[in-house]
Amino acid sequence: MKGLMYQLKSVGKDKFCIMSFLLPIVVAMALNIVGSIDLSSLGEYFFCVVEGEVADETREWLLGYGSVTVCQTREEWLSAIREPSTNLIGVEMDKKGIKTVLSGDELPLWRQAAATLPDLYEQREMSAGVRIQTLEQPDVLTGVQYIFMAMTLIVAMFMGCTFNAMNIISEKENGVALVNEILPMTPRQYVIQKIFIGFVFGCLSAAVTAAICFRLSLSGAAAMLGLIVLSAFVAALVGLFVGRISEGMMVGVVYIKVIMIVFMAVPLLKYLAMAGNKVLSGICYLIPSSATFEGVMDLANGSMTAAGKDMAILAAHCAGWFLLYLLISRRRKKPSF
Repeated sequence: MKGLMYQLKSVGKDKFCIMSFLLPIVVAMALNIVGSIDLSSLGEYFFCVVEGEVADETREWLLGYGSVTVCQTREEWLSAIREPSTNLIGVEMDKKGIKTVLSGDELPLWRQAAATLPDLYEQREMSAGVRIQTLEQPDVLTGVQYIFMAMTLIVAMFMGCTFNAMNIISEKENGVALVNEILPMTPRQYVIQKIFIGFVFGCLSAAVTAAICFRLSLSGAAAMLGLIVLSAFVAALVGLFVGRISEGMMVGVVYIKVIMIVFMAVPLLKYLAMAGNKVLSGICYLIPSSATFEGVMDLANGSMTAAGKDMAILAAHCAGWFLLYLLISRRRKKPSF
């Protein structure tokens, strides 16, 4: 228990670990705020007319396609169209039809709409009897938002790796590791003591992040908790290996960054490019975060078909990494960590 208290005190002194704990939570809150912003107005067209030069009937027709800004003078109208920060489409009467005016810096979508608008106006009477059905606009950012949330959750679970690795490396540099070598402590006791704090804080950071990002049912929350616990345990074990092979703090930071990139890149590549290739998808499961990412995305989409399989893969990783570390430690007469 004293060893655990010592590890707990070291958390408060390590700014790197505190940042690793809080950063995913802050990012999750930011993603929630971004997800609540209504971006549907970005696809709306904006027209600009001069007061008195466009009939009320024409203005009402334009309102069916977007917003209409009314300028009092033609100079004001031209100035509004030329404003670089806007995509205003100028509209003026042209004999029996209308004519559109652009500044030339509009996006292709707006230029295409401006070119089509006069023809639509000419055919307005023919299309008046056509029944129009407005379909619900899909939220194109939902899938992307879930990907960012899943990645943020993986970073939160990675907190245990960061803490364990930095803790072991700092003990090496301060000479505490030499004291650990002569303590009456088995490799298993040492592993439990070292991974406990990183594992607990990794679970806590990931649980708070998941609570902010996702709205799950009771069964979905239980499956998410299982994924978090298993993933955090694997990350804590990886931190032991990083701390063991790192000769100094800077080397350890490099190892942690490389492992974090691999943990994030492999599941993302599998999800976006290798979904149809079963062989490559199976190889990707050698990286534990692949199973985590798949399970989180499955739960985010309201399904639980892959959660059981992913938890089984993560449990195999937990057992494999734990036994491997014990095996390496027991081969030495006096284990040095």
